[in-house]
Amino acid sequence: MIKFRLSIVSFALVVFLNACQAQQFNLLKSSDKRIHYTGRVALTDTAAVLSWTGNSATISFNGTSAKAILKDETGENNFNVIIDNKVTDVIHPDKEQKEYTLASNLKPGKHTLQLFKRTEWAMGKTWFYGFKLDGDKVYTTPPKKRKIEFFGNSITCGYAVEDSTGQDRGTAQFENGYISYAAITARHFDAEYYCTAKSGIGITISWFPLVMPEMYDRLDATNPNSKWDFNKYIPDLVVINLLQNDSWLTLNTQHPEYKKRFGDKAPTPEFIISAYRDFVKSVRSKYPKAQIICALGNMDATKTGSPWPGYIEKAVASLNDKAIYMHFFPYKNTSGHPNPKEQQVMADDLIRFIDEKVKW
Repeated sequence: MIKFRLSIVSFALVVFLNACQAQQFNLLKSSDKRIHYTGRVALTDTAAVLSWTGNSATISFNGTSAKAILKDETGENNFNVIIDNKVTDVIHPDKEQKEYTLASNLKPGKHTLQLFKRTEWAMGKTWFYGFKLDGDKVYTTPPKKRKIEFFGNSITCGYAVEDSTGQDRGTAQFENGYISYAAITARHFDAEYYCTAKSGIGITISWFPLVMPEMYDRLDATNPNSKWDFNKYIPDLVVINLLQNDSWLTLNTQHPEYKKRFGDKAPTPEFIISAYRDFVKSVRSKYPKAQIICALGNMDATKTGSPWPGYIEKAVASLNDKAIYMHFFPYKNTSGHPNPKEQQVMADDLIRFIDEKVKW
């Protein structure tokens, strides 16, 4: 009987030790080359700084569980957890450095895990220190063959896309760049996705003291001395969807930014056309071989009678560049920013246009 009891105890101990062993996590630091980042990500000695909409960290591994070590600047940012191409959770990092469980009880075998930043840089930075994995094998994640970059505003950021009340609220909980037309389009073509965007930004004027020609070349959007190395990511396709905010603010003569940018004299169509042309030329100078789509919409800048599509047409015509196309999204004719359905309609429209015009 004593021997029998000892056998039971021994068996239980072995099971317990095996269970403990199975739950041991190995740290994969943010600097590990097997982690694949997308978007403009600043790498420090201890962390990767995720700030832009669509910044992501991806890893492929054998195992059943995974965690991430994160700290948020403001406590406002949100991240999609994507396992094997399916969104499984949303995490909301705290202002203190903590571990977050991303996956548990996965089927044994190889899995792909991605953290995707839903929120834009106005919500602050998130420091990603690394993954903790329980698996015995980590794989290098190669970059995708196709590459797209979007320069845009709130529509591209997915501003208020999840506010189903009609209040069009722009706080972090209602923003989701993962379901913007831009991110949907990139996933459709299985393309790398870079999103250089900010809600409220324009070419000639914004709702704040920064316009896209001043922001587009930054690594840290909040720091004018932080410059992005354009050689790190060379897109095959660039989509520019700007001027919606210009269309509002060039009429708002009492706005502080109007007075700062224009004084008492309204900008002329020639000024707007020239500013747009100069920005597209700047993008072309960074990406001489990329195909570029100058887009607009789907808010009221493309409604019937709007002069803004015409400004883009004149700017593009003056560039005489056969690899620059134009595409105007139909006016959605509803209040507020585009909802998920309207973002999907935009994506479908853009995908059709790319299939027709772009040679990958």
